[in-house]
Amino acid sequence: MSFRFARLRRFRFNLPQRVAAVLLVLFLVQGLWLTAHQALSDRDYQYARCGREMWEKPSPLAGYFTTCGNIHDGILAYRLAGLPLTLNLLAEQGIDIFRKPENRVVQASGQLSTWELRHQLTHLLLLLRLPFLLAGCVLGGALWWVTRRLYGNWGGYTALALYCFSPPVLRACVVPNPEVLAALGIYGGLYTCIGVAHAMQGPRSKWRPRITLLTVIFGIAAAAHIVALPVVALLGLSAMLWVAEGRRTQVLPVVLLASAGALVLLFACYGFSPDAFSYLFRSAAGFLSVSFDPARRFFSTLGNAGITVAAAAALVLYLGIGKARYFGNTAPLLFALVLFALVTTGVPASPWLWALPFLLTFVAGVFADAYEGPRGRLAIAAAGAVVLLQAVFCVLSLPGLL
Repeated sequence: MSFRFARLRRFRFNLPQRVAAVLLVLFLVQGLWLTAHQALSDRDYQYARCGREMWEKPSPLAGYFTTCGNIHDGILAYRLAGLPLTLNLLAEQGIDIFRKPENRVVQASGQLSTWELRHQLTHLLLLLRLPFLLAGCVLGGALWWVTRRLYGNWGGYTALALYCFSPPVLRACVVPNPEVLAALGIYGGLYTCIGVAHAMQGPRSKWRPRITLLTVIFGIAAAAHIVALPVVALLGLSAMLWVAEGRRTQVLPVVLLASAGALVLLFACYGFSPDAFSYLFRSAAGFLSVSFDPARRFFSTLGNAGITVAAAAALVLYLGIGKARYFGNTAPLLFALVLFALVTTGVPASPWLWALPFLLTFVAGVFADAYEGPRGRLAIAAAGAVVLLQAVFCVLSLPGLL
């Protein structure tokens, strides 16, 4: 018990944490503003209906996991979209004891449709989007934690500010889809791989919790999008081989163990249904190709002007300053380049969005080196101007402000 209290005492909510919290609150406010200016779409109804079926009852169609068919484009997104609606339904059923019989959700016959109760669900639009907004906040928190730990407070501020005022991230968080979940799984998985590789230099007692965490994060990546698992496993393996000097023979078993555990978690997401789970591997969901068109569109979009300027400046500094070319800056740059070049050909996905946290990590690392240089104040002022530019374009892109 004293150990638990000691862990709690280690947490501090000082100025750096408060700044990060304010930025994440601004991110959440923008997401709620976008949600308030949206209307329900057919895609929303599909995610809500099939997500609720996964939680509440099996599909009435023989041979299919849900009435949407056998899900192969990210089952975690469906489950997260349906979970708030299912919990809301359970709450409504609990309140039935205080209602008149004719107003109860569950009638005397006991029959209950999975979607005909939509007129009784309040704030349906918000309930569908809240899990994805929270996932976006978790990804922002992970980005803050990694960049602050690697590059200090100012590096963390830079990365998180650019993230919180990124229109593509905001749009991904206000529509039921697997993109932000896959980005969270890949970003968390790769830096957990690096953490495991560092831990492998120490006693084996410190390996187990980190490998367990790695397995869970790999499971999130796999359940978000099946392509994300081989991507994070291969990139994570290369990063671990880079870091784990003297332990390289043990890296491959660790990654294979985490990948196998992730597949078990993915099987659990399919309710341990062999047919639905096997269809995932019989579909074209895992097909990949190479193209830089998505990256070109991203960097040529006016709403991403601040991020584009920051990335270009960081690349120039990285190539021009020798001390900036170390593992902490090189690894996220390589990860970003690989992900920006990938496109999925089987099902729609946005690997360029998965690359964005790594790009911001690279920007934060190079800028942090500049902050500590002889012209640190000038570098901070220039970075502040870039962040302000990105914030202005992001806010102006919000509907209903102009």
